[in-house]
Amino acid sequence: MHNKTTHFQRGRILRVPHPSQSHREGWGIRALREPLSLPGWKYIVTLLVASTLTAHAQWDIQESHTTASLRGVHNVGSGVAWASGTNGTVLRTTDNGANWQTCPTPPGAEKLDFRGIQAFDENTAIVMSSGKGDLSRLYKTTDGCRTWKLLFTNPDKEGFWDAIAFTQKPRNAQERCFGTVVGDPVERHFAIFLTLDCGDSWEKQIRQSPEALPPGEGLFAASNSSLIVYGPQARKFVTGGEGGAREMYFWVGVDDTNQPDPLKVMPGAKEFRMVSRGWNVEPLPNPSPNVSSGAFSIADDGYHSVIVGGDYSHTEKGLAWYEGSYRLADKTLWHLSIHPPHGYRSSVAYDPTTKTWITVGPNGTDISTDDGKNWRPLKPTATDPPDADKNWNALSLPFVVGPKGRIGKLRPTTINTAVKP
Repeated sequence: MHNKTTHFQRGRILRVPHPSQSHREGWGIRALREPLSLPGWKYIVTLLVASTLTAHAQWDIQESHTTASLRGVHNVGSGVAWASGTNGTVLRTTDNGANWQTCPTPPGAEKLDFRGIQAFDENTAIVMSSGKGDLSRLYKTTDGCRTWKLLFTNPDKEGFWDAIAFTQKPRNAQERCFGTVVGDPVERHFAIFLTLDCGDSWEKQIRQSPEALPPGEGLFAASNSSLIVYGPQARKFVTGGEGGAREMYFWVGVDDTNQPDPLKVMPGAKEFRMVSRGWNVEPLPNPSPNVSSGAFSIADDGYHSVIVGGDYSHTEKGLAWYEGSYRLADKTLWHLSIHPPHGYRSSVAYDPTTKTWITVGPNGTDISTDDGKNWRPLKPTATDPPDADKNWNALSLPFVVGPKGRIGKLRPTTINTAVKP
């Protein structure tokens, strides 16, 4: 969105490939019922405790040497991370954030807002700017940001790019180099661009998305985390706006049709033996939809997804959704969290070591240890700055970024301390 910031038929269970699996590895079934594993009284006590607990531990604030508003961050691992923001700002660290290098600005990008960044290693990264028409661009570096190459400019004059992502957990070179850019609707359909060669070439996806809900359904370019890519097999994103919020999931299967391949997007590209199977669209319950509210971020742990959002014009209003059993009344598999985050949240991530979800926003940080059903605040300790939990835009654990050059790193003991009974 410019101001940023179902598939269930006739009562049957829809059998679709689970996003974390390939077509050869198995299938996921979204069930109609989810049996309770705790007696009723114990379940109620658990909810009451979850709603009142406050975790104490926090982010270590790091020196970024910039005042730019940062919305893009990507932790590559092994001490390497990249960040991006306004005024063509790109940052890089190779020592776990002890030192952040200010990269040379890509040529002609001095006034661009770099809201997304995806990195491959300490030398290679692609940065995405968000803006109307040709203000949405992709630049790439392969030499540790000493030089940049303009890869692709938005061909849609009315378009606006919101997120860029490459395969979340690649298993081979093909998956590692498969990426997606998604933007707000152009002529009623979300703009989706694909690459098969690590970003060097891009073309529009042929299979169009379902039409956007009027008036004004779109994505929020708040943290570059409204999109997840599972390789060529699947990708999904979340939306918001006055018409409501939705999860849109596109998936493909093995080519068993012997028909021309609709997903071969580049002239001369290597044969790609997959065919489109279509879109699953799930509504996200939103009690008060408006132009500034909806779903802002989605994350995945390989088994579950969690979505967070709210209303960015009223930061005290937080929303979150968790995957559950299908409810006929709501006609969705997504349910509002029982105890939502304590304000609008722009980014969410999963920490596999502690099995904890963490979400951030302008007025605080929250964690969940039950796959998004309940959230509780993560507050600063007595030795932390009083606002250590606030003023954050985007996550790529253990790093977090925000306005005015703000960068933090999650203290190693933070979540371990927070989840102790």
